[in-house]
Amino acid sequence: MNETNESDEREAIRAAKRERLLDESGKPTTPVHVESPVHFEEIVADEEVVLVDFYADWCGPCKMLEPTMETLAADTDAVVAKVDVDALQSLAQRHNVQGVPTLLLYVDGEVAERRVGVQDEGTLRTLVEQATN
Repeated sequence: MNETNESDEREAIRAAKRERLLDESGKPTTPVHVESPVHFEEIVADEEVVLVDFYADWCGPCKMLEPTMETLAADTDAVVAKVDVDALQSLAQRHNVQGVPTLLLYVDGEVAERRVGVQDEGTLRTLVEQATN
């Protein structure tokens, strides 16, 4: 199989996966893993409310927060975006992330809230609901 066919096949698989992961409103129902600074900017620009989780695979508190982020992605109107600070160091630096987890809540493209450390689901749900109302 040549590179063009492999690339087309990969894109078709990605499109099918994106389709399965969107709810009826077109919002992802699972956390979106940010692939690049450009991808990050697109998410923040395209979505009304975005809860960004700057995390690291080696971070225990980040792992504790993961189920909460999955629940919020499925149950709220916010898009949940996950940024691996090790893979996207420049993006983490640009947002002054000095510890993980760091959570940023974007509303209409602007940072509305910043939290560092594990947050309980109720607190985050309230922040998201206030932003969407």
